Amino acid sequence: SLVIRDGMRKRIPGRETARGDVVIVAEGDRVPADGIVLEATNLLVDESLLTGESVPVRKVALTPAAISDAAPASEESIAPPEHPGGDDLPYVYSSTLVVGGVGLVEVRQTGPRAQIGQIGRALHEVPVERTHVQQEVTQLVKVLAIGAFALCILVLLAYGILRGHWLAGVLAGITLAMAVIPEEFPLVLTLFLALGAWRLAQRHVLTRRMPAIETLGAMTVLCSDKTGTLTQNRMSVGKIAAASSIERDTPYLVYDPALHPHERVAEPFFSVLRVSALASQTTPFDPMEQALQQLARQSLDPSGQLDADLVFIQEYPLTSELLAVTRVWAVNSVESAHATEPPAGFLVAAKGAPEAIARLCGLDAERREALQRQTAQFAQQGLRVLGVAQAVAPVMGEAAALPDTPHAFSFTLLGLIGLADPIRPTVPAAMRDCDTAGIRVVMITGDYPLTAQAIGEQIGMLGAKGVITGDALATMSDDDLRQHAHDYTIFARVVPQEKLRLVKALRARGEIVGMTGDGVNDAPALRAADIGVAMGGRGTDVAREAAALVLLDDDFTSIVEAVRGGRRIFDNLRKAMAFIFAVHIPIASLALLPVVFGWPTILMPVHIVFLEFIIDPACTLVFESEPAEPDVMRRPPRNPHSRLFSRRLVTLSVLQGISVLAAVLTVFLVALQLGQTAAEARTLAFATLVVADLALILVNRSWTRVILSTLRSPNPALWLVVGGAAVTLAIAIYVPFVASLFHFAVLHLTDVLICLGAGIASILWFEALKVIQKRVKATPVGGDTATV
Repeated sequence: SLVIRDGMRKRIPGRETARGDVVIVAEGDRVPADGIVLEATNLLVDESLLTGESVPVRKVALTPAAISDAAPASEESIAPPEHPGGDDLPYVYSSTLVVGGVGLVEVRQTGPRAQIGQIGRALHEVPVERTHVQQEVTQLVKVLAIGAFALCILVLLAYGILRGHWLAGVLAGITLAMAVIPEEFPLVLTLFLALGAWRLAQRHVLTRRMPAIETLGAMTVLCSDKTGTLTQNRMSVGKIAAASSIERDTPYLVYDPALHPHERVAEPFFSVLRVSALASQTTPFDPMEQALQQLARQSLDPSGQLDADLVFIQEYPLTSELLAVTRVWAVNSVESAHATEPPAGFLVAAKGAPEAIARLCGLDAERREALQRQTAQFAQQGLRVLGVAQAVAPVMGEAAALPDTPHAFSFTLLGLIGLADPIRPTVPAAMRDCDTAGIRVVMITGDYPLTAQAIGEQIGMLGAKGVITGDALATMSDDDLRQHAHDYTIFARVVPQEKLRLVKALRARGEIVGMTGDGVNDAPALRAADIGVAMGGRGTDVAREAAALVLLDDDFTSIVEAVRGGRRIFDNLRKAMAFIFAVHIPIASLALLPVVFGWPTILMPVHIVFLEFIIDPACTLVFESEPAEPDVMRRPPRNPHSRLFSRRLVTLSVLQGISVLAAVLTVFLVALQLGQTAAEARTLAFATLVVADLALILVNRSWTRVILSTLRSPNPALWLVVGGAAVTLAIAIYVPFVASLFHFAVLHLTDVLICLGAGIASILWFEALKVIQKRVKATPVGGDTATV
């Protein structure tokens, strides 16, 4: 900070700025603290990180009387500044950027009392909540673990008391514990989210909090900031209107540079553009002036220059009485541009508010009305409108004297220039994808209502009730806000506190809310939303740290891809959980039933370990690698209150497990009845169980497509698991040393065919159910509203 202390200018660290300091701010400076503007000369400040406004705002100085009234008697009596945003206000705010002019500021608020500090406090007060799936899996694991422990104790006691074989009881209890304890559930959830984060990163979406990935599929509302999210956060010339010689019929001719991206701007539009550039700084810091200079220079011949025969003489800065900037150039030949002799004349270039330019030009009522109509037309398109005028003055007398005010020149109106913050080209298509997927997009911005409405129309998101402003929201109760949050899709002139209230109101309605943003002002809402999405390129560090996801390419389309990935992950997570439920039913039953009925032992700890080497890769790598269902983005978001382990999922899983158990027990008991040894019956039962488990993997890859259809979908992990299981099973049966460890006997060809047939037959009913469902065009099996 450059401060004035003890009558002297001192450069100090910004953190040492104190209340009561007088700070000098100029173009390129960061404002060190909130304060009151004492003096201002053409002071323009970019407040977009606090307000979302796409253009800098003008600042004016307080009158001496107002400064005296605002002077605080003590720290407690300091009144907080007005909310940021809007032109001609006497306040500046910490961390905003001065893009033009110079000012003298008295510091009033620092640290947590400043606007940016209040955002920090709000961010700290918003808790990070656990997702529904996390809570559900945690509760389920607790219940199953307690149940498994109780069963193990009962089996141990039953074996020891009824048979007197305590060592065998211990082995039986360990076997049952290995079969029942649900260690796969947290493993699957963690690995799915980790691999999902890796896949999203390949699509330029960085995951900062992994649980948000599974929430993506349930997102019902996407709240988007405008500046830098839907738009490119850079100014460009949107339209040029040149004053026509035919005043009555066509007072203005309009040119759209976007329709001629590779062409030079031709007359008469180039004259408007050139004079507007001459009325700007030669090396501008203001993004609007940068856009004017860039387009004007692109329209020149390769060897041409805007001011080749001109020498800058003087500038008349923008004032509160005349909202226009006037720059005077001396007209010379190129050879004598720096000569000491008087110039041949003056070229006076002016740009500013259309009404100010109209006063400079002395327009009559008819031409003024035409100017207002054209200005309103540009404004309705979301453009920031500047009027452009030119005056040519001869040198009067021997000295090149200039008047004290630009009103002394005889200006001619050249036209208007509309500057736009253009939308991202990919946004309209992404909006259509959101609509197809049942996601309602809401714009929450600090920019002007007319600008927000124009952007909303361009991307196709304008709601039936139009735009509502932050001032209207501030007067609403929380109940009224919940209603209006559902009715409107565009909220303009919204301050950070209202953004946070909107997100909370939507969540109170039961919506799963995604919030995108890039500014400091977005951070509390990003943290409060179910899924906060920050812009990685243009976003601030505060926004990125508050968000759950970060778009590395700042592309709105990446959000749609993230939603697609989130829905795929949740679908596959459900398939994996269904498989885990189904596969553990026969395993646990085969470990328990021999104890109850006195049969020979079917499963031992070594068998459970073998099965886990099939189950764990299958429920993680195989199902996680499954591609998305064809209709994943053509169906509405899942019910946010639906359970991961829904009644239908559990029912189908139990039926699948029972059918596998029935097939395995049938093979085992028939083998015993036919006089085969316990080792032979055990081998037949175990081989049948392995085949049935592999069949469960195949049928659960999709709950809408049959196996023959899913086999055409690539999944390398599937064949690694299937092939590895087949090879390892063959080794366990046919290698004598290994077979002795497993207590197996050798299977003949007929036995192998029996195991294959019984294992495959155990899941045929589920394949038949898919065919029936497809014919009646019912909801996919496993969905919460499915009917069969």
